Amino acid sequence: MPELPDVVVYIEALERKIGGSVIEGIKLRSPFLVRTVEPALLEAEGREIAGFRRLGKRIVWELKGELFLVFHLMIAGRFHWKKAAGAKPTRKIDLAAFNFASGTLMLTEAGSRKRASLHVVEGEAGLALHDPGGLEVMECDLAAFREVLQRENHTLKRALADPGLLSGIGNAYSDEILHAAQLSPVKWTSRLSEAEIERLYAATQTTLLSWIERLRLEAGDSFPEKVTAFRPEMAAHGRYGQPCSVCQTAIQRIEYADRETDYCPRCQTGGKILADRQLSRLLKADWPRTVEELEAAGVSRASSAVHKHRCR
Repeated sequence: MPELPDVVVYIEALERKIGGSVIEGIKLRSPFLVRTVEPALLEAEGREIAGFRRLGKRIVWELKGELFLVFHLMIAGRFHWKKAAGAKPTRKIDLAAFNFASGTLMLTEAGSRKRASLHVVEGEAGLALHDPGGLEVMECDLAAFREVLQRENHTLKRALADPGLLSGIGNAYSDEILHAAQLSPVKWTSRLSEAEIERLYAATQTTLLSWIERLRLEAGDSFPEKVTAFRPEMAAHGRYGQPCSVCQTAIQRIEYADRETDYCPRCQTGGKILADRQLSRLLKADWPRTVEELEAAGVSRASSAVHKHRCR
């Protein structure tokens, strides 16, 4: 799912390509994309784009006349710029085409589970209903960050990725932030020391800012096409089994539902291998509990044991 750095760079690219332009036509291929009935999407045709905003992970098009298009790309939704004006959505992954004099913006979604959404909203009051309400971490001070973080008692992973607490951070960048802060993803927010809160605040700011700059450089003047939650330059997320860039220990992960948490057991958990809700129960005695056990048995031990149990 595109998170804060990706959304910021998307918005900057949209401003370059279609800021101030008139929407000449909208062609839907998937009627399930639009989740509102009134105002109708066709009311956006012929309107000039006055600007763009970010609401958490949502991308908002502000049109003249206080009409807003609120896009939530979810896991696999993406924008693509086509130079051909008047292009139509014809492929299976195409959801909608937004036509401009200079070209076409295509909204796509890979995969069979269609989660991306578009809400057509009238007025600022209507738009406010789509704001998850999380704190803007790039604009807040330490005191505000501390207050939100300790408002409720959650694990750090959940707190960072909760859109009602902190705005725009999801599964990928929460892993990166916690690795930079050298904090366990399962540590409770109520048990953080003041020094750890300060370290987490600094890591949140520097991680997001550095990735915004990195993605800006990657896109250049072009429209961003490589929007993904898995990048080889990341320190932890998506790097299960690969060496940590700091200590060379193999990155570990916790899998739950359709999400994973990736972490370094030496940098973040004091050498402890965190229990996975599924695999640690399945493997029982075969589950390594420390880095030393993991390294002594070989990195492939856990995965081999999983295969053995699943084949029974």
